[in-house]
Amino acid sequence: MTDRKVIIRQAADSDREAIIRVLLDAYGQYENTLSSERWVQYKESFLHAIDAPTTRDRLVAEVDGDIVGSVFLYDSSETAYGAPQLEIHNPIIRLLGVSTQARGLGIATELIRASARLALEGGADTLHLHTSDMMDSAVRLYERLGFERAYDKEFQNGDILVKSYRLHLRGTALLHS
Repeated sequence: MTDRKVIIRQAADSDREAIIRVLLDAYGQYENTLSSERWVQYKESFLHAIDAPTTRDRLVAEVDGDIVGSVFLYDSSETAYGAPQLEIHNPIIRLLGVSTQARGLGIATELIRASARLALEGGADTLHLHTSDMMDSAVRLYERLGFERAYDKEFQNGDILVKSYRLHLRGTALLHS
């Protein structure tokens, strides 16, 4: 981390447009990887998540007064995806994004750490997330932070395997560093 101070906080209603900008910037690299239809669906999922009443926590990362990252926390697979059949009854993070100009500052790690703390404070044993192979740098980050594959919680979204990862919160090095 550099000497630039990163502040992680709950998002305010006034942060909505900044969060949209961060997510479009962060996920924009996939616009040419995904089909046009899938990209439009992905962007619509950002807007839905920002406003959805099922989103438990919306965290933002600020550097020098600018919002440069965000992540959303849900209570379960039902609230995160409308998918009770995944039977995840612990918190799930979605739409972790960091602006391209703020990458390399440890912001994603701090957003995940804050999410893990919230999950643990809420009594959870694990924190979950879903991703795919196209997000290979994110997968490397998750694995470095101690997330392990949860093969039993994976699913297909069209031709894409949506991989599941979980972090065991009790005793994880992420919360002790």
